[in-house]
Amino acid sequence: MSKIKFAVVGIGNIGKRHVQHVLSHPEADLVGLCDINLDKIESHLKESTPCFNDLNQMLSTVNADVINVCTPNYLHQLHTITSLNAGTHVVCEKPMAMSSIECDHMIHAANESSKTIFVVKQNRYNEPVQQVKKLMEEHILGDVYFININCFWNRNEYYYNESSWRGKKHLDGGCLFTQFSHFIDILYYLFGEISTVQGQVFNYNHAYTEVEDTGSFVMKTTSGALVNFNFSTCSFEKNMEGAFTILAQYGTVKIGGQYLNTIEYQHIKNTQLPAINITAKSNDYGKYQGSMSNHDRVIDNVVKTLQGKEKVMTNALDGKKVVEIIERMYASI
Repeated sequence: MSKIKFAVVGIGNIGKRHVQHVLSHPEADLVGLCDINLDKIESHLKESTPCFNDLNQMLSTVNADVINVCTPNYLHQLHTITSLNAGTHVVCEKPMAMSSIECDHMIHAANESSKTIFVVKQNRYNEPVQQVKKLMEEHILGDVYFININCFWNRNEYYYNESSWRGKKHLDGGCLFTQFSHFIDILYYLFGEISTVQGQVFNYNHAYTEVEDTGSFVMKTTSGALVNFNFSTCSFEKNMEGAFTILAQYGTVKIGGQYLNTIEYQHIKNTQLPAINITAKSNDYGKYQGSMSNHDRVIDNVVKTLQGKEKVMTNALDGKKVVEIIERMYASI
């Protein structure tokens, strides 16, 4: 079976992760790189891979099966639709888009081109998340009563100065899009639809941005569980935690750590989850850290899906659902 050919547009921090994992996958080939600033592309890659500063030029020059869209949030719709219309599948970084309407346009383009959008939600692969997903699918916890979500990270001035689009409302979208959409995705992935939302956001310590840095929301799932969602990028000097606590009819579980990487507490009727404490898989960018680095699993899912061996882990409808929930959260303020 021939290798799946990938090209990446947007060679920033996360784009470089995609490049790394495409190169290391035995059944993938890297056939193109694109960024408006070609200086971002390392010299050894320039020697081995065609490089472009225009997406349309890359699409018309290289024969790619998949375009990985790793550009800033506000460009996801444009670059995804452009790639789909050129006849490639798309791996779209989070958030899928800046609005559910943009998501609809992307889904329409995918349907018209008979191509697939893979949305990057790599925290679904975290082993503690998969363990709790199994509990939910097998109804081991019974009725879920209460879900408490804490996302307390640090984003400093260096982070916002690193890229001019960050912290700009019309380009970035806000913390729920840029930092915490992963946690909203896990809420939806594990517990389904949201029926009601109410909350508040504030900017306490990032006056140089146009977006909030702290917020708290009370929500309810359609199954009836109460959700408390708290987030902040004001954690002093470093990320503190990303945690889900679940209180249910037959058990209590906490997924914790900085990146949903540990089972911190469990007490479940007739069930014992394996001890999990993953310590070395964060996206480390030097002066700040992102979420879990499971992009190798994302690339592997794309390869195996296109080979007919797996199904899409996070499809475009999932990506749109997360954007819809974020829109409702901001609208409730």
